Amino acid sequence: METKEKTVNGKDPPINPLSKHGNDQSHHPGHSLLKVFVLVTGVYCLLYLGENRTLGGSQKLPYPGSRTVALTQEKRGKCFPEEKNPLVHVQDSRTYLVASYVEQRSRPSKVRTIAIVKRTEYVSYFCTFCCDDALRNSSATYEIHSDNFGFDYGTADIMCLIPKNCSMPTHVAVYKGPLGPQKLQFLPIHNQHEQYGPFPYQFTICISVMYEYANVLQLVQTLEMFKLLGAHHVAIYQSSCNAAAQRVLDHYVQEGFVEIIPWPITKYLNVSRGWQRSVSPGDVHYFGQIAALNDCVYRFMYQTKYIVLQDLDELIVPLHVDSWVELLPLLEQKHGVSTSFEFENNVFRSTWGGRNAAQRPKEWRGVPGVDILDHVWREPNDPNAFNNFKRDSGLRQKRC
Repeated sequence: METKEKTVNGKDPPINPLSKHGNDQSHHPGHSLLKVFVLVTGVYCLLYLGENRTLGGSQKLPYPGSRTVALTQEKRGKCFPEEKNPLVHVQDSRTYLVASYVEQRSRPSKVRTIAIVKRTEYVSYFCTFCCDDALRNSSATYEIHSDNFGFDYGTADIMCLIPKNCSMPTHVAVYKGPLGPQKLQFLPIHNQHEQYGPFPYQFTICISVMYEYANVLQLVQTLEMFKLLGAHHVAIYQSSCNAAAQRVLDHYVQEGFVEIIPWPITKYLNVSRGWQRSVSPGDVHYFGQIAALNDCVYRFMYQTKYIVLQDLDELIVPLHVDSWVELLPLLEQKHGVSTSFEFENNVFRSTWGGRNAAQRPKEWRGVPGVDILDHVWREPNDPNAFNNFKRDSGLRQKRC
């Protein structure tokens, strides 16, 4: 169980959202709905999925007082405008909202909004829900994830208590209180119904974050390998790529295998391109990867049996069976079903070649990018230590 850190005092002045500078919650016992592959390489996600788990220390914020605003007939049952931007800036704060989800495991019922916040800024958040016949206000708490790698911004969960007289809220607006003249920006609330299966997908892969991507050949090879290994759905949080890579993505989207979640974080924050602030400075760790992966877990938790968190230059390759479909029952038989699995790194460096270009299939010649089959020499690992670090260059495979 990961720990959380509280926010501290030190409010910053309001900023333009385009600037480059940018609970007590108890969970009832429940079944673990996801078996999550947590890849040590480059993946530092905080998952709140499991049995009898509670969130860490929270900021208790004052309740804004009961306030109900009747909706006009033409807006009854809807909230206008529904925010369509992938990231929503909270006015007069340095908070950016990603998405909102019903937290089915909490009592009383709450909505979790995943956000990116400035860790030193104290904000009193409030929530307005769109219910069947009215807008209803509620109190909020928030918690900042401890995995921030020393960057100024980190991932946070803003927990909004669903009012008792709001049986099925459809949208929520999170704002810095008290409610003033600001325009409310409503996010749709996902995960309205708890599902225990059967799920549309058996394996969903979360990829974050694709930025300035131009490795066309490896993109095709990796996606096809995902299919061979048993994946049914790939969610890619996309910041940017070149035209050739986009054509490849469009093909797989049309095929129904890939889903693109826009991730325009560079419009809001000065992002780091790595995990070490001293090497790659910026406001937030690695294009906001932690927030994206947390969102992916909640986005698909009721749509898939397993979630795989990895990068496009990583493959989980079973040693004794042919696919994940065969591998997971073996692992669960040995370790149980309510668990997650981590796979050790094995590095195949792109600077070490195993064949020349003439040996490639003729269809691949001239396609830009790395051919993973050119690099078959594995860098040895220390057998007495867990290889839990990420290499900045080279190809990586996970073996089990």
